[in-house]
Amino acid sequence: MNNTFLPISKNEAESRGWKEPDVIIVTGDAYVDHPSYGPAAIGRLLEDAGFKVGIIAQPDIRTTADILRLGRPRLFFGVTAGNLDSMVANYTANKKPRSGDDYSPGGISLFRPDRACIAYTNKIREAYPNASIVLGGLEASMRRLAHYDYWSDSVRRSILADSKADILVYGMGECQVLEIARRLDKGEGIKTLGDINGTAIIRNSLDGIKGHITLPSFEETAKDKDRFNESFRTICLESDPFRGRTLVQQHGARFVIQLPPAPVLKQGEMDRIYSFDYNRSWHPSYDKRGGIPGLKTVKFSVISHRGCSASCSFCSLNLHQGRIIQSRSRSSILEEVRKIAKMEDFGGTITDIGGPTANMYQASCDRWDRKGACDDRECLGSHVCKHLRLGYAETMKLWDDVLKVPGVKHLFIGSGIRYDLLLDEASGDYLKKLCERHISGRLKVAPEHSQSKVLKLMNKPSFEFYDRFAARFRSASDRLGKKQFLVNYIINAHPGSTLKDSLELSLALMERHMRPEQIQDFIPLPMTLSGSMYYTGKEPITGEKVYVPKGRERTLQRSLIQYWQPKNRKYVIEALRNLGRADLKKRFYPS
Repeated sequence: MNNTFLPISKNEAESRGWKEPDVIIVTGDAYVDHPSYGPAAIGRLLEDAGFKVGIIAQPDIRTTADILRLGRPRLFFGVTAGNLDSMVANYTANKKPRSGDDYSPGGISLFRPDRACIAYTNKIREAYPNASIVLGGLEASMRRLAHYDYWSDSVRRSILADSKADILVYGMGECQVLEIARRLDKGEGIKTLGDINGTAIIRNSLDGIKGHITLPSFEETAKDKDRFNESFRTICLESDPFRGRTLVQQHGARFVIQLPPAPVLKQGEMDRIYSFDYNRSWHPSYDKRGGIPGLKTVKFSVISHRGCSASCSFCSLNLHQGRIIQSRSRSSILEEVRKIAKMEDFGGTITDIGGPTANMYQASCDRWDRKGACDDRECLGSHVCKHLRLGYAETMKLWDDVLKVPGVKHLFIGSGIRYDLLLDEASGDYLKKLCERHISGRLKVAPEHSQSKVLKLMNKPSFEFYDRFAARFRSASDRLGKKQFLVNYIINAHPGSTLKDSLELSLALMERHMRPEQIQDFIPLPMTLSGSMYYTGKEPITGEKVYVPKGRERTLQRSLIQYWQPKNRKYVIEALRNLGRADLKKRFYPS
């Protein structure tokens, strides 16, 4: 492994003989040199291209001292909130400060400001008024146009307008950032970069912008919920890298311009990103501060692919990584495993080879290389598209090859799976091998709810599919003589879920002897379909009215789902009374 981190201090930069860095990445996460951390991946890519890259992690925004630490970069500052939106990282679904932060030293939640992209950009402007600033990462990507913000309960402007950065990179961003660096290196000005796909810019006029679609303005979306949904529908329709067009949204007297999505990475390009000599560790400066807890779950894991064809309504992936699956080659993954196996602290277990959904590795469709994803049908949802081909044979061969790498004793799949892709006979061998050798006792799945109308709004399969898979999983485990369990993820208080729906969910779980601990109170994330439903009270594509549980009802719904917890008893009784179902009290609490 490489023992050289990207410089975080003037001394580290000078030890390399640098007079100035070319690029400085400012991030809301601690600096972890691992490919699952965006700043590390972008930094190593730029370094490989010959650029001098420094890192300023979690700067103190009370002064400019941290921003001044490495001097002014020759080309630009790259700003990211980190692996999460900073508001999600800092606050619970009930808008209370989180007790910890897995991406910060010692897990302490004191080091990331709210709205980190805006805070960091403002501090850079204070220190270097004329510096070039590039926004990127999930927070920037999902706030690139006017969006609903749960924490202020309002429609906010594009983060470009609020931060006053020069250009925004949306999506995963490697190709865009590299092109920006190369063009600035050749002498182009940051204000002239108006033709890079996968970026958004802000201009005073639309001179030279051709073939664009005009969205409802920020002002219109902020005061008219139907116009907000109209904007969201158009953004979704234009999000495919093959057919997406330039979008323009007026903000006051200025225009936010989103260029078409960037092309999907070719396999060789993706392999290259993961081929760099990452340390797979946090910077040594964190050793005495307890390290970075978030690394522990991914240190010995491997990312096999990007994208998710599922398009779950509540998930950011659809408008960030997209629906087209981009998979690494088997040889690339095996080379990374060999590097991991040589690490001094490697104990013999690869904890995961996966992505957003583990069993979509090497999934493909004939359309994807020619036309992109369909605009009139889903790959998954209420059913599986017949044109979606799954890479199970290739995956099983990969698993076998990983276990042949010297030093590797176990390979477990830690990512969640789509159980609706494991219901037919063609998936039998995959499921058997998964249960036989690649589960550490528990497998993550996400039924999310039991009621069909709620699942439809979530764009999730019928609960019947879950029952069928659970039976197959139990049968496969029993035949192998193994006691293995499903870890079931549930979302509480999603739009469309009434108190009665939560009661039915609770009874369904009770009938199946399920007591899920993995319950997520719904958070309406920016630029997601579910977030639009929460704000407007309508399904944005169909215009259908949607019930939205808020306030105390969210607590009552969650309490019904986790009725066995003593703290929830009084809420369950209140919910049953509100529903006129006090007769069920004995079913919940026999004594």
